[in-house]
Amino acid sequence: MKILFIYPNAGSQLGFNYGVAHIAAILKKAGHDVAFRQMCEDLGPLPEKDEFIESLRKAAPDMIGFSVVTNQWPYAAKLAGWARQALDVPLVCGGIHATVAGREVLETGLFDYVFMGEAEDAFLEFVEKYEKGEAVEDIRNMGLTINGAVRINPVRPLPDLEKLPFKAYEIMDFQKIIDAKNGWVGLMGSRGCPFQCTYCFNHLMVKKYRTDLRCGFTELNYIRHFKVQQVIDEIEFLQKNYKNISMYIFDDDLFTFDKAYVKAFCRAYPKVSNLPFVVNGHVGFFDESRASQLAQAGCRIVKFGVESGSPKIRSRIMNRHMSNEKIIEAINHVHRYGMHSSVFIMIGLPFEDPDDVMDTIRFLSRAKPGRFRWTFFFPFPGTESYQMSIDGGYVNEEKIHSLLNFTDESALDFGETHNLFLEKVGRIMPWFVNAYADFEVSPIYLEKVNKILRMNRDQWETVSPTLLEEDRELSGELQKKNQRHYAVKYNPFMGVISDYFMNER
Repeated sequence: MKILFIYPNAGSQLGFNYGVAHIAAILKKAGHDVAFRQMCEDLGPLPEKDEFIESLRKAAPDMIGFSVVTNQWPYAAKLAGWARQALDVPLVCGGIHATVAGREVLETGLFDYVFMGEAEDAFLEFVEKYEKGEAVEDIRNMGLTINGAVRINPVRPLPDLEKLPFKAYEIMDFQKIIDAKNGWVGLMGSRGCPFQCTYCFNHLMVKKYRTDLRCGFTELNYIRHFKVQQVIDEIEFLQKNYKNISMYIFDDDLFTFDKAYVKAFCRAYPKVSNLPFVVNGHVGFFDESRASQLAQAGCRIVKFGVESGSPKIRSRIMNRHMSNEKIIEAINHVHRYGMHSSVFIMIGLPFEDPDDVMDTIRFLSRAKPGRFRWTFFFPFPGTESYQMSIDGGYVNEEKIHSLLNFTDESALDFGETHNLFLEKVGRIMPWFVNAYADFEVSPIYLEKVNKILRMNRDQWETVSPTLLEEDRELSGELQKKNQRHYAVKYNPFMGVISDYFMNER
């Protein structure tokens, strides 16, 4: 069969679809023809309706599979409607959105089947049986509509990562992706996370698998690793077949979880590559020995999910139990070994007030990570924090169904005063951090921040579009004087310390 995968990725950061890359490799190994289209402005203009329909007819697939995250669902639904007009072939939806909202996807009538969870084995079984005209109704990990009623089947055990083939890079224009991401190439050494954060779909995955398989967390084997040698072989393959790679970024939820794995990888990596790499860590699974090993292997950046500088919000709203002191200790370990630290931050959480947001700003100014990336909280359907947002009366139904990303604005409504405050912080957070960071330049930023905070809605909307350019110009002046500060760098929602980007030049 010929299967065309479509990955809607519009209006957001250019991503790499690990799930499709593995599924495609399995299908190709079984003799199927696989094609792939990624809809992202960084790779080319988004197609208009007629162009999209014509391209589908020209490709003439026997089946179309969509891989969808929740923010991309409105765009995916539009593309699926166009696909219905183009071809009379089965439409299948997978990805995170199908996992957490499979029933709702099927109820739209746009898709014939949904696949939930890690579906490498399930999708191959489906394609093989469908091609032979055999019954598919009982395939695990799948949902479908029978006689007008939605049926969601239980999942099967999670796939063994050590048995997965190399990703099918060849179905994508991977060199174009590398160049569009300035040489940054994503990898994964593991899948799964031990934590149950309220805003993340991990707790939904674990609950479904444990319920369907009737097992405990340990028996589920949710946290699995590829063999270190598999990862090393993949790196060698990439370096042999692609050019302009400048950085590897490990997108594992928690690369530093297994101390022995970190040690084994760090011993093997320098034997095949001298390129720097980036990992995700967790303050509870990060210490001086891990920092030392990563640094010696060539790690440049260690990222931590901090999310809020308010211990109250982290504990009560996010189910993240860590102290500010422990976070700062982890950041200091990174810096002690000459690496760069990065933290993820969210604002606009349910039941968060202005004092909590200011706690986050003050925490960043005290901790001084190498960089911080901020987003607006987004209530993903099915998560505990989604229900919190509903219970608190915060959800803006129009925005939750229309936003393509969670970096531009919030999907929650806190009332005009707090909404405006969040917009200001979300637009130019580095200024707020600089204002409280006891830098030589802090008084300059404090004056700017106070001026912004006094603005009404009309004044703010006049000034807001000019701030990123003003930040660039001010940062340039401060760099000439070698004065330390955070500036918006690399994308509009990242603040980076000048020590880093000045040395980078």
